[in-house]
Amino acid sequence: MEQIRKEFRPIQNKFINANGRLLSLQHPVVMGIVNITPDSFYAKSRAESILDIKKIIEKMMEDGAGIIDLGGQSTRPGSTEISFKEEAQRIQGVISSIRQDFPDIAISIDTYRTEIAKIAISEGASMVNDISGGEFDATMFDYIAKNKIPYIMMHTGGKPQNMQNNPQYENVVNEVFGSLIKKAMLLQSKGAVDILLDPGFGFGKTLEHNFELLDQLNVLSNCGFPILVGLSRKSMITKTLQISSVDALNGTSALHMIALQNGASILRVHDVREAVECVKLWQQIP
Repeated sequence: MEQIRKEFRPIQNKFINANGRLLSLQHPVVMGIVNITPDSFYAKSRAESILDIKKIIEKMMEDGAGIIDLGGQSTRPGSTEISFKEEAQRIQGVISSIRQDFPDIAISIDTYRTEIAKIAISEGASMVNDISGGEFDATMFDYIAKNKIPYIMMHTGGKPQNMQNNPQYENVVNEVFGSLIKKAMLLQSKGAVDILLDPGFGFGKTLEHNFELLDQLNVLSNCGFPILVGLSRKSMITKTLQISSVDALNGTSALHMIALQNGASILRVHDVREAVECVKLWQQIP
């Protein structure tokens, strides 16, 4: 990690070019999760009809969301991979329809498949959120770089089907953060501009790994890339407190404040209003 720091020259991106509109990251932004899936781990984030999707987005925008993250495949631990055809059928036509009612909202497509990203971007998506950080589709980096698409690069410890099978690291902070920065440097060398990093809480990590990464998040945020965190209602909360995801809002808010204190630029959440309140309260701290 120390060697990577010596080689790396931070950029400090404060704005993202989202389809010709500048999205400011000068202050933390809240990203609302909308899953076009029947099996995402938190049931209230699921929507299948375009009417339901638009209702959720409208409420999220009213509550202060700056980005909507749309996904057509669940990647929760233990989930089963669906085919390209099924994922494409779930998202096709959805983003263009959303754009008709919400022309100004930044939309992220949550996918690790380049061809799904192409469909979403052609319909008006603003950025790509890739849980694999380019690991599951070798064509993703070239597509992102060539088209100058904002890219959220997440760290994962394997495929969703097996990533929680005894994850091990010698030094989780060095290995996770070091991997992200190396890949970000590679993507930059290909010509990509707007790169955001996500440590991947709950993706190939134990509870101890997750909390160590959260505690040391400032190490990653000091490297110059904007940091996205996805902590909302995850197992590091539910298992620690021995509660269900339905009851995990208070724990989520507690961890959001820690993430903000440690440099997070984007909070990816199920509950937009509460996350926006966390940001507003955090901003009052001198």
